[in-house]
Amino acid sequence: MANRLLAMGDTLFTLYMTISVACLVLIFLTALVAIILVLFQKSNSDGIQGITASSETFFGKNRGKSIDSKLKKWSWICLGVIAVLAIVAYVVGLMAQ
Repeated sequence: MANRLLAMGDTLFTLYMTISVACLVLIFLTALVAIILVLFQKSNSDGIQGITASSETFFGKNRGKSIDSKLKKWSWICLGVIAVLAIVAYVVGLMAQ
C-alpha cells in the first residue's frame, strides 16, 4: 500500500500519513477522556448505601443528578467523536488502497 501511495506522489503519501496519525492520536486522547468521564460517574446501583437512610436534601440530590447528567452527556459526545474519527480513518485507508 505504501508503494502505491509513493508512486502517486510524495504529497499524497504525506497527506495520508498525516491524517492517519492525527486520527489515531485524537482517538487515543478522546478514549482517555471518555474513560475518565465514565470513572467519575456515580454508579446506578445503591449497593450498601441502600440499607442506610440518606439525609440528602432535595437540592443536594438535584445538584448531583445535574453533574451526573453532564458527565453522561460528555461521555456520549466523546464516544461519538471516537466513532466519527474511526470512520474517517477507515475511509482514508480505503482511499489509499
